[in-house]
Amino acid sequence: MTVIGLTGNSGTGKSSVAKVMEKYGALILDCDKIAHENMAVGGCAYDEIVSAFGKDILNSDKTINRKALGNIVFNDSQKLSILNQITHSKITQRVKDAKASCKCVVIDAPLLIEAGLDAIADKVWVVTADTEVRIERIINRDSISRQEVLSRFSKQTPAEVLEKKADLIIDHSQN
Repeated sequence: MTVIGLTGNSGTGKSSVAKVMEKYGALILDCDKIAHENMAVGGCAYDEIVSAFGKDILNSDKTINRKALGNIVFNDSQKLSILNQITHSKITQRVKDAKASCKCVVIDAPLLIEAGLDAIADKVWVVTADTEVRIERIINRDSISRQEVLSRFSKQTPAEVLEKKADLIIDHSQN
């Protein structure tokens, strides 16, 4: 069984690459999706997150307001680290459980290396794209301003650092 760690910065096209892999029979573990499931009411990370960040991050229906949580963690690296510690351990366990179930598992994780998930991958694939292409994709996908996109970029691991860990680099600048 092969485990491929698929990573890259926002807007590079990781999801598109993962969809191609899925067509060929790979089990895709979308770490963002898993994190959202884990943060749902009753999810395995919910209580820990509410305990760490307080009830002010909750909507009236007790769900976690991800935008409010994002505003906290993206403006405080120490709080981002706390959130990552909570969520990454749960994601790592899910990946380990999935490894036994199929021939190829793709870990689709923007923070693959930062979360230490590269340690359980047989190969690391890094998806890259030209900066302007990435900006346009994110503006279209998330309906945010160019300045907000650039702010996100400033908090991400530089592509050059990710590429040093790569067994394969995929340039996905073209649509």
